[in-house]
Amino acid sequence: MDLSWLFLLLFLGDSLLVNVSGNIVFPVQHKFKGRERNLSALKAHDVRRHGRFLFDVDLELGGNGQPSETGLYFAKLGLGSPPKNYYVQVDTGSDILWVNCVGCKSCPKKSGLGLDLTLYDPKSSSTSSLVACDQAFCTSTYNGQLSGCRPDVLCQYEVVYGDGSSTSGYFVNDNVQFDRVTGNLQTAPGNGSIIFGCGAKQSGELGTSSEALDGILGFGQANSSMLSQLASAGKVKKIFAHCLDNVNGGGIFAIGEVVKPKVNTTPLVPNQAHYNVVLKEIEVGGDNLSLPSDVFDNGFRKGTIIDSGTTLAYLPQVVYGELMTKILAQQPGLKLRTVEQQFSCFQYNSGNVDDGFPTVKFYFEGSLSLTVYPHEYLFQISVSNNDNVWCFGWQNGGDQTKDGKDITLLGDLVLSNKLVLYDLEQQTIGWTEYNCSSSIKVKDNSGVAYSVGAHNLSSASTLIIGRKLTFLLLVIATLLSFIN
Repeated sequence: MDLSWLFLLLFLGDSLLVNVSGNIVFPVQHKFKGRERNLSALKAHDVRRHGRFLFDVDLELGGNGQPSETGLYFAKLGLGSPPKNYYVQVDTGSDILWVNCVGCKSCPKKSGLGLDLTLYDPKSSSTSSLVACDQAFCTSTYNGQLSGCRPDVLCQYEVVYGDGSSTSGYFVNDNVQFDRVTGNLQTAPGNGSIIFGCGAKQSGELGTSSEALDGILGFGQANSSMLSQLASAGKVKKIFAHCLDNVNGGGIFAIGEVVKPKVNTTPLVPNQAHYNVVLKEIEVGGDNLSLPSDVFDNGFRKGTIIDSGTTLAYLPQVVYGELMTKILAQQPGLKLRTVEQQFSCFQYNSGNVDDGFPTVKFYFEGSLSLTVYPHEYLFQISVSNNDNVWCFGWQNGGDQTKDGKDITLLGDLVLSNKLVLYDLEQQTIGWTEYNCSSSIKVKDNSGVAYSVGAHNLSSASTLIIGRKLTFLLLVIATLLSFIN
């Protein structure tokens, strides 16, 4: 996280004869909010996500979203009529929304996050309808009608994840409840109609995780994603942006055309399951690393994955080695030690890390660069009551995959405090350094621009207490237009 990020709604509204412009807002919360920073938990989170990335799944079956324990963020949304609240993980790498349903096998009964889990029941909603296998959504999702399809056969879904977990069930259409932005930092209640998965059977971590949620909310590029549903209906542009604030907490997630700030972009690598870009070179302290010309081209995994849902940053082994050598050359007396058998850490009593370590800069196709400062790629932990211990967020990508192949992935450690823009209409992605606790401007097709700012969501959990951890609370604003 993905940023991993992240929800859309097929919004038809009650009055189709009047042109109305609006935004939709969802509060999103960091899963580890308020907890002790546990290095093993962070690394385990990323390893499971990478298992998902590298598993050969059929994206047309609903994508390859993360199991419940791998998601860093969750959002609350209402489903059905009358609406009930559901807490779902958000994932930029998968394509459908699904929630656990009544009668589900191996669905979690409770969550260690302190949330009340709810099973969705289509029969209890007056606005629900089942999606048959011969309906357009199903035939489009599977590139044609499935063998044995009859009008009375439901459209099924199944997703298998890299860690062996899976979810399966059937698609339904029902209302979703949300907050619609009506002006600058103003909202009003709204609702729409969406197609999502009704989970009938879960396995692995999806059914046993102590940090379970009600489902997963995907925001991928496939036709089955809610973003694609909205775009094909002409309701929203296929553009979204996020800004995560790891200084003050909070953040912004907006769907629509961002007009302020301006963002430079680079092309997305085509035909990839995730948001991949072409990384050309890396600079450390003003010096370019000497790297093989094809080091970032891994065949079908071509390009560098941009994923705010992943915590750390992963580089191919040869790149990781050169990078760390260059960084440590500026601190020849530094004594490294391994913490929890996986993190390179050190004690630092010489003041600001930005003064003692070099800046790292990534250069991408299209003259786009990403500057990562020491305070962003280094994070502080407490070891034996010593608060001056720092660890590197850079990780050896070759050690993280099940097949041992290198992976290049930039997570929220280096994406925080930047507005990241995904323009799927132009197939580009870009970013700019930004104050994520402020606001951005997003406009709709009528040309009206609204301010979307960072909001704090009070925790729904009564047991998330302890040491302060950065709050990654997102607001998701989707700009929609109602047309005749």
